[in-house]
Amino acid sequence: MKIDRRNFLRNTSLLAAAPLLANQLWSCTPSSKTEEKTTDSTATSAMTAEPSVKEFGIQLWTVKEDLAKDPKGVLKALASYGYKQIESFQGDKGVFWGMTAKEFKTLMDDIGSNLVSTHCNPDYTMKKETESEFKKLVDDAASIGMKYLINPFLGSLTKADEWKKAAEGLNRQGEIAAKAGLRVAYHNHNFEFKKFADGTMPETILLEGTDPALVDFEADLYWVVSAGENPEEWLTKYKNRFRLVHVKDILSEAKVKEITEKEKVKDPLFSFSTTIGSGRIDFPHLLNVASQNGVNYFIVEQERFDGTTPLKAAEANAAYMKNLVFA
Repeated sequence: MKIDRRNFLRNTSLLAAAPLLANQLWSCTPSSKTEEKTTDSTATSAMTAEPSVKEFGIQLWTVKEDLAKDPKGVLKALASYGYKQIESFQGDKGVFWGMTAKEFKTLMDDIGSNLVSTHCNPDYTMKKETESEFKKLVDDAASIGMKYLINPFLGSLTKADEWKKAAEGLNRQGEIAAKAGLRVAYHNHNFEFKKFADGTMPETILLEGTDPALVDFEADLYWVVSAGENPEEWLTKYKNRFRLVHVKDILSEAKVKEITEKEKVKDPLFSFSTTIGSGRIDFPHLLNVASQNGVNYFIVEQERFDGTTPLKAAEANAAYMKNLVFA
């Protein structure tokens, strides 16, 4: 089954009326450290120091097509690679991929993994009439010890007032989730960093318009860099607001330019992601900064697979994370 990211993003909001059928997505570098990286320095450091990230996860969007064919087999494979945490998304088989919450939890226990979070329908934030669906997901998530329900995409919003309404919606969701011991978070793309005429931008509207007691944030480091922003500045300025990060690398600027010209790229959400450690993001430094500023969950994601496959990339990314030493 072919799942197209662009159509998935743009069509999600049309599916609000179908419980748990809202096809959902979801699925950094300091300015002085944007050069292309290899894994050599990390591997060398790992010989003299303990790995810095004890547990890390993967966003299932990375392996979405394999997962659609064999959910249990793919989840077992991911666990064998070293992923102790799973972040799901709300696809046409639901957050639990055709299983009940209890069945999914049993599988996680059997393979030594843990479903910590999921991306879910953005309409839960923007449309109060979906509240009963959201509460059902909250109950299911709480029953198996999940931690986060995450809004992954609000790309249809174009005005500051709409983003202020989104902040109110996240607060409302946060209140509902908190009663069940869960947290709500928002995951960025690149458009949240585009300034309005008054100098404000969606990301700051959300950060400053939500209650820290109710709403956290998931920084997709790839998209922050793609937007031309310095993720280190965001992580430090808004310390303890970003509790999760997507560990996703981006190709060198030269390679991005080459692909853009060759493939005539027009879509601002086109993916230039690559295997972790082969792109331009300095993860040993940046993840150290993240850990010092309140990030608790490191979630691997990849969306482009030049010369490899999603599962092989997932295995390679896990190997990188298992050997990563903060710098």
